[in-house]
This record gives sequence, structure tokens and C-alpha cells, in this order.
Amino acid sequence: MRSVIVLVLIFVVAVVAATTLGSNDGLVSIYWAGWRSDFSLNLFVIVLLGACAVLMASVQALGALVSLPRRAGEWRALRRERAAQAALREALVEYFGARYGRARKAAERALLIADDTPALSADAEFLVLAQLLAAGSLHRLQDRSRRDETLRRALKTARGGKALRTGGRNAEEAARLLAAEWALDDRDAPRALESLEALAPGVGRRTHALRLKLQALRMARQPLAALQTARLLANHQAFSPVVAQSLLRSLAGETLEGAHDAQQLRRLWGQFDTADRRDPAVSARAALRAVQLEAADDARLWLKPFWERLSELSREDRELVALALIEARRGIGSDWLPRLEAAAQAYAHEGAVVAAVGMVFAERQLWGKARRLLEQAAAAPGLSAATRRTAWRELAALARQEGDESRAVQCERAAALLD
Repeated sequence: MRSVIVLVLIFVVAVVAATTLGSNDGLVSIYWAGWRSDFSLNLFVIVLLGACAVLMASVQALGALVSLPRRAGEWRALRRERAAQAALREALVEYFGARYGRARKAAERALLIADDTPALSADAEFLVLAQLLAAGSLHRLQDRSRRDETLRRALKTARGGKALRTGGRNAEEAARLLAAEWALDDRDAPRALESLEALAPGVGRRTHALRLKLQALRMARQPLAALQTARLLANHQAFSPVVAQSLLRSLAGETLEGAHDAQQLRRLWGQFDTADRRDPAVSARAALRAVQLEAADDARLWLKPFWERLSELSREDRELVALALIEARRGIGSDWLPRLEAAAQAYAHEGAVVAAVGMVFAERQLWGKARRLLEQAAAAPGLSAATRRTAWRELAALARQEGDESRAVQCERAAALLD
């Protein structure tokens, strides 16, 4: 198609030239030092165009000759830049191929070439990437001193590159995230947290950064902060629902176990997220810890909302809440009785609920109501041995209240046989 267009243009030029120059009878006279020269106008135009073409070609040739050193320098710089890029690609391939010694050498070669290349020496992303590859290889080779030194150079380069291009900020974020990850590999939680805290707020809320922070906080034995971080990750759907629930409950339990008195426990409970306080397993764990710290009133206060909506809980959660109430029953008030009677009727087939209601009735000295429920709980095969043993002992205490010593001995023997 291109050749056809060129051929058409040649024909057009030929036609125009024949039309305009074929019948041109004009003359051009040139006078010089008493001499006169006459030329046809056609010849003069052709000579003039040829002279202009020669002049332009001469100017271009002179410009090419003058710019030859500059173009030679650009060619050498381009070769160095291509060599540096090739070395960086080689470092990446070797690093992902687990050949860390070769990866380090290739990355250092790329940095050495970049030092002599102005275009690359101002490219913060290139320099930091090469330095991070070298540092990552040293980390895999367990050369921590050289790794830390290379990482410091990478951070310095990234901060210096901010004024040159926005890639410097991204490079610094990458360097700090890698520094935190390597610190966790070294079991150095404070250094990992320091690297993560230096990140911008937006970067610190990324899923990977939150995962690293969660690991560092758990390693540093800061369960409350770890619980809050895990809650953020759960909200970002970083875990499956089952894993998220298990992790949150575990961290909440670790946090509660760290309380050394009732006042500290109340303060920790107030710092929990609303979703954690509404979790039956977490509340049951908090109630058990409150009983251990002689704060049964707080335990019952935290359990009460769940007994008002037992139908919304799963069977496992109802069992946890019931077992926690058994431990917190000492000093329970009469305001609990209506809801406990309703629970015993609604969940008469669940041993934990029956045991909890029976023991609360025994605590309130409602012996007639307590006996049947305690006997049912003591015989429930699904209950733990400890709970069944407690039920037998309550029955023994009830028999002694009624003066039936033989029945009390039988109950105590039954409790002792449970292992």
C-alpha cells in the first residue's frame, strides 16, 4: 500500500512539473563584474533546489560530526543501563530459584553498574529493589550484620529518592515491610513493631502489614493489642469465619488471663470490642476469671445478657455459659430464678443447663426444685466428670440437710468414682 501511494505521488509531481515547466520560457540573467549570464528559469530552479539540498545535507553531516562524542556517550550509558537491568533480572530469577549467593552477586553487580550510570543513580526504585534483593539473599544466608547494613542503605536511598520521584515512598514502604518480616524471622518483636510503626497510616492498615503486626504483638506478649489487630483483620476478611472466631477467642482468653486483680480485669473488659463482649465464649472465659479473682458479681453481670437470650445461642455456647454460671453461683440473687426456671423447662435435655439451674436452686436453698435437676445432671453422660462430681456433692450436702447420712455417703461415693 505504501509503495502504491509513493508511485501515485511521483506521477502527480511529474504531471505538475510538465504542466508548469514545459511551457516556461522565462530567463534568469546574472550580472557579475561586467559579465552577463543567461539561464532558463527551469534550469535555475533545478540548480537552486539542488544547492539547497546539498546545503542541508552538509549541515546535517556537520551536526552529526559535532554530536558524535555525545551520541557515543549516550550509547555507552544505554549499554550500561541494559547491563544493569539484565543483572537485576538475573538477581530476581536467582532469588526465586533459591540460589541466594548468586542472587546477591547479581544484585551487587547491578548496583555497581548503576553507580556509573546517571540515569540509574537517580532511580530510587531500581536502587532500592537491587539493595533489597541483596539484603533478602543475605537474610536467607543468615548473614544478619551485612543484611542490616544493606537494609539501612536501602532505607537511606528510598528517603533520598522521595524528592526525585514518588517511587521513593513506595520503595521505603517495601523496605520497612521486609524489615519487619525479617525481624519476626529473627524472633525480634520490638524491632518488627518499630518498623511497622514507621509506616504511613494507610500502609499500616494493609492486610499484610496487619498480619505482621499481629505476629509481632503475639510474640511480644501483648494480647490486648493483638486482639484489636486480629479484629481489624477479621473485618477485612483476612481469615475464614471459623479461623477468625477461634483466633479472637484465643486472644481474648490470653488477655483475660493476664489480669491480676478484679479492677484490672474490669479495665480490660471495658477495652474489649463490642463484638468480643457479645461472644458467649469470651464472656464465659471472663466470668471464670472473675470468679478466680473473687469478683462473682461481675461474672454474673457479664453472663446475664446471654441467659436472657439462650435461644439465640448454639448448644456449645449455651454449655459454656451454663458452666460459667455454675462457678459464679455463690451469692446469686433471687432475680435470676424466673429466667433459670424457664431455661430448665426449655432445655431439659441439655445437661449443662440443667446442672447450672439445679446448682443455683441449691445455692438459694430451694431443695425440692434442686434435687430432681441435680440428679438428672449427675447422670448426664455428656457432662464433664468435674461437673457431674459437683452435682453429686451438692446432692450429698442436700441429703445431710435432710438428715439422711446414708444417702449423703452414697452420693459422695458416686462423686469419688468419677475420674
